[in-house]
Amino acid sequence: MSYKLFIPGPIAVSEKTLRAMAQPMIGHRSNDFVALYQSIQPDLQALFFTQDPVYISTSSAWGVMEGAIRNLTQKKVLCCMNGAFSDKWLDVAQRSGLAAAGLKSEWGQPVDPEALRKELATGQYDTVTLIHNETSCGCMSDLPAIAAVLKQFPDVISIVDTVSSFSAMPIKKDELGIDVIITGSQKALALPPGLSLLTPSKRALARAALCKTRGYYFDLLEFQKNHEAGMTPSTPVIPLIYALKSKLEDIKAEGAEARYARHARLNKTVRDHVLAKGFKLFPKEGHGSVSLNCFANTLNVDLAALNKILKSKHKLVIDGGYGKLKGLTFRISNMGDETDETIAAMLKSLDAALAELGAK
Repeated sequence: MSYKLFIPGPIAVSEKTLRAMAQPMIGHRSNDFVALYQSIQPDLQALFFTQDPVYISTSSAWGVMEGAIRNLTQKKVLCCMNGAFSDKWLDVAQRSGLAAAGLKSEWGQPVDPEALRKELATGQYDTVTLIHNETSCGCMSDLPAIAAVLKQFPDVISIVDTVSSFSAMPIKKDELGIDVIITGSQKALALPPGLSLLTPSKRALARAALCKTRGYYFDLLEFQKNHEAGMTPSTPVIPLIYALKSKLEDIKAEGAEARYARHARLNKTVRDHVLAKGFKLFPKEGHGSVSLNCFANTLNVDLAALNKILKSKHKLVIDGGYGKLKGLTFRISNMGDETDETIAAMLKSLDAALAELGAK
């Protein structure tokens, strides 16, 4: 059965993007691949607001998230934690055998820049991880304020996950001074899962050169060596790179600023509509995501039943809460290729499903 995804990822993929994946196969060590790889670099650098290279990894973002801390942590990594995925990053660090600690906030609360400053002032850490937009609870931390703190600690390498905010809003890597930015294909970029992007600073590459246990698949120096030749270290998922090229064409045609404005507008449309029904926003006021909304289930709606109606009768699904928030919150995505029309149709279906359940 075909239905549309309004979950926070994977999200709906356009027919144009799907068609782009049907290109004839090419060799990943061929001149054709080099031309493909190099053709998308300028547009990727523009979206990351960076002069640094942008690597392409055939993995979920977790692959390069783990790889980054293993490449860059010599002393100890501080994981900023305020939701399921940022919490998991600490677990990943510990499973990798790294010295690691967490700077913990309640789910839905943004990372506190002053708390970060105090912890880094102890001198224990040489790496920090941060999830800019914590998808599990729809909470966005103040990246410019955090970046200003990080600039006070030049020996600390910053690794920022922008999986659900990249391309939905401007994130100016070089201006902010972030060392490594990571994103994935299946959220705001509106591509199928299986591709991740990362862009490291020169400082990050210099730090990686000191690490003797980088491994191979996620070795930043291998990425850089192959990048200089217009290739990837291992066989890449070529159809998804064609899809990425197609998506970059779409973004350029729309215009990045128009894309950011569209995400902000659609996000507000969903938020205003659902709040008017009596639900509350889960994250701290002023720190809601621009690519999804996470609502507290203050009306005690049976979210499983709601989604069953949405899926069977309206051919769409939303998310019924992640992890310990399952049933207590629900999340609705507005990222990727959504329009005023598709969001309006989704909200009309949501209203009908809520009414069927006897909610307002």
